[in-house]
Amino acid sequence: MTFQDLNLNTPLYNALGDLGFTTPTPIQAEAFNVVSSGKDMVGIAQTGTGKTFAYMLPILKNLKFSSQENPRVLILVPTRELVVQVVDEIEKLSKYINNRVLGVYGGTNINTQKQAIANGLDILVATPGRFYDLALSRVLQLKSVQKLVIDEVDVMLDLGFRHQLINIFDILPEKRQNIMFSATMTRDVDILINEFFKSPERVSIAVSGTPLENISQQRYNVPNFYTKVNLLHALLSDKDTYNKVLIFVAYKKMADKLFAQLDEKFHDELCLIHSNKTQNYRLRSIEQFRDGENRILIATDVMARGLDIDNVSHVINFDTPDYPENYMHRIGRTGRAERKGEALVFSTKKDADAIARIETLMHMTIPLMPIPEDVTISTELIEEERPIIKERNNPNKRRDDDAPGPAFHEKSEKNAKENLGGSYKFKIAAKYKKPKTKGDKNYNKRNKNFKK
Repeated sequence: MTFQDLNLNTPLYNALGDLGFTTPTPIQAEAFNVVSSGKDMVGIAQTGTGKTFAYMLPILKNLKFSSQENPRVLILVPTRELVVQVVDEIEKLSKYINNRVLGVYGGTNINTQKQAIANGLDILVATPGRFYDLALSRVLQLKSVQKLVIDEVDVMLDLGFRHQLINIFDILPEKRQNIMFSATMTRDVDILINEFFKSPERVSIAVSGTPLENISQQRYNVPNFYTKVNLLHALLSDKDTYNKVLIFVAYKKMADKLFAQLDEKFHDELCLIHSNKTQNYRLRSIEQFRDGENRILIATDVMARGLDIDNVSHVINFDTPDYPENYMHRIGRTGRAERKGEALVFSTKKDADAIARIETLMHMTIPLMPIPEDVTISTELIEEERPIIKERNNPNKRRDDDAPGPAFHEKSEKNAKENLGGSYKFKIAAKYKKPKTKGDKNYNKRNKNFKK
């Protein structure tokens, strides 16, 4: 099949010709007719299979010229970097089409984005948080939205955007086409589809458990963090082989910790990206890695989906991911565009179950490699690796089940309350020399005269 078989229009054919594309990917070929029909659609395809073109080609073909100011197509993506990338892809396809595309995301001046929206647009690409802020500000009118595209929805749910997505569904026009793309089908994704989609057609391509044939995989059993660092130093010293390396870690603190360990030796070759970094820092790191200014990029899983970086020679899983799908998405950063790629995973004893799940999903065993002899095996442990000491049955720390809890305290004497019952009014009268309730104004006077 070629793009000619999709019956596109001349402006799109010209744009695809400029890009050098002649043959659609499987997800592009399968999704075209479904999206064009106007039906709700759920596409399941691995990262790097051309999902952006899969939904944009049919949308742009049927998007007629309009001078109205309100957006007609809304595309939601999980990260700022993906906003930039999707806008860039749409602009490439729209080279010969008269439409207006805008990308908005957090971390930048919202007033500037409001002004851009006020100038009018056809396609809005946004992160959920910034989109919702703009919608609440009333500067963004949603009555003309005809198509909603949610890309990398599994990542959005992982990042905690579920409630924001539900709120967005509620403020959009009820009559619209919903298009969703995900690399994995999780329970949360399925719940979202059942709640808000109308009889969606599912298009599934390249099941995530299928290992990519042009990626060779290896595994190292490494006991701890510092031994992993020593192994990395040994591998990365071979600059010819490891010429563009993407290193994945489990979380942001680990990314900073690994960066500090590698910075001294690989300072000018090293960059870092995770969600705590500023927008400019993250974009600069991606561009420097993409352009080859830095050959090593340390990243959390925010980089594992959707970002298109060519010629990555190696993906190194410094930490074994808990979910096997995440492993597939990580290694999918290499071996792209029919090139060969290498994927390595460092695993500890506690990662045995995770490795088993990954191998089960791929229906293969990852070859185990010996640690090179010149790599020092460290015995030093970082805080996360040290065993937790539990003092069980400590005779010196017997628990008193009847002891008050930490929030309990005795009330001070002045705040102690006494149930005085019916005698309360008489005690008040004796204390203040007047009746508790409104009554005889001469009571105190008579009482005083009586005492005299």
